[in-house]
Amino acid sequence: MRERIAARLPAPLRSRLPGARRYELATRYLDGLRGIEIGASAHNPFPVEALNVDRYAATDTIYKKEELRLAGRIAPVDIVAPGDSLPLPDKSTDFVLASHVIEHFPDPVAALLEWERVATRYLFLVVPHRDRTFDAGRPITGADELLERHESGFTSEEDRHWSVWDCASFVELCDRIGLDVVATEDPDLKVGNGFAVVVAVDPQRPLGAVPAF
Repeated sequence: MRERIAARLPAPLRSRLPGARRYELATRYLDGLRGIEIGASAHNPFPVEALNVDRYAATDTIYKKEELRLAGRIAPVDIVAPGDSLPLPDKSTDFVLASHVIEHFPDPVAALLEWERVATRYLFLVVPHRDRTFDAGRPITGADELLERHESGFTSEEDRHWSVWDCASFVELCDRIGLDVVATEDPDLKVGNGFAVVVAVDPQRPLGAVPAF
């Protein structure tokens, strides 16, 4: 019931609720800004002002059914688009937030660069930690493999966890593609089975830039 009420409140009020205060990192970096959230869910709301980007408008997907089961409602979809191909101009939003999403992209480097393209201030990610999810036991997906996927233009329509990380390996990936990580939280204090990474966007960096490897 608390989450249903919280989802209907303006972001400044949501950030004052006990459940939202548990995740102070989002308030610290994103309060007062407006952005987009990739794949928002009603049962895991953030204390931010953000439009929800979802690949599907339909309400009968497995993710929407799970939202309905857990929260009794579905987060409205504001922009229907793939999360790694956004119909937004360059530098048109303050931030991009993605919680438990990046692992679903076959080419997470492309997703990160797309989010950097549209954001002016921050990328805020909560990523599942390999050892605290059903991915425990899988090998960490290294930066070299992910850069090779990106260079080859690898794509797939299969929906699964394409990559697994711990916090250090994800920060290494960000560093390898030139993203400036300014804060981490491990475990994340929102749900606890992942880690959070905050990237400060450099508005002067050439869009889509990936250092040679």
